[in-house]
Amino acid sequence: MRTGVIAKKVGMTRLFQEDGRHVPVTVLSLEDCQVVSHRTAECDGYFAVQLGAGEAKQKNVAKAQREHFAKADVGLKKRVAEFRVEDAEGLVAVGSTISAEHFIAGQMVDITGHTQGKGFAGAMKRWGFGGMRATHGVSISHRAHGSTGNRQDPGRVFKGKKMAGHMGDRQRTQQNLEIVRTDAERGLLFVKGSVPGAKNGWLLVRDSVKLPLPEGVPFPGAVLAKKALKADNETPSVAETAAEDAVVTEGVENDAAATEENKEG
Repeated sequence: MRTGVIAKKVGMTRLFQEDGRHVPVTVLSLEDCQVVSHRTAECDGYFAVQLGAGEAKQKNVAKAQREHFAKADVGLKKRVAEFRVEDAEGLVAVGSTISAEHFIAGQMVDITGHTQGKGFAGAMKRWGFGGMRATHGVSISHRAHGSTGNRQDPGRVFKGKKMAGHMGDRQRTQQNLEIVRTDAERGLLFVKGSVPGAKNGWLLVRDSVKLPLPEGVPFPGAVLAKKALKADNETPSVAETAAEDAVVTEGVENDAAATEENKEG
């Protein structure tokens, strides 16, 4: 069992295959998905990897959480989730950044998210009722759900009765969705199938529980190299600047010494 990832739903597009067919896909983005901490059998009774994703503002993160992220040497995260693993071999090092190559093309995954919220909806839209007659015998209640109770016995409405109410915004898991392609440089996953949730919603992507893992899947996971995380326009640290200056100064002194030797010769 491997850890999953926390991804953000970006939108939809289509990809063209080598044979010319185009496949509709949902684009998922891994926004700094890093390992925050571990859960071990000795301390917690089970093995799990805690991941964090997204960049959060300091005012939106509690002090205890800030200390938790600082201990792992990671930035402030918007979303945190745990993924169970079988044993200590499945634990990815704390502070590591999960790459999109954690999954491979053709692999099946299970995606968990919150469905789109529809607000307060009537019984016909919420449950697919057929409604009442549109002509004779019905007065201004064509889309009503009809009677809901019984007679004096039991004299109440049973719990769970299908009636009007809040629709959507429920946690759902869609199983056996196909990874069509991955983009490690941009941290993107292209998934074929019905992905739950609205745009910019957060999702949990795991290996399929009903199908075996294909060959070539990295274990315990694919991690980005630390040198690749440093942006080209990132300001270097004081130590790095001092080291570079020392190298440049040494080169200048050597050049000056060589010039003097040439003049004496």
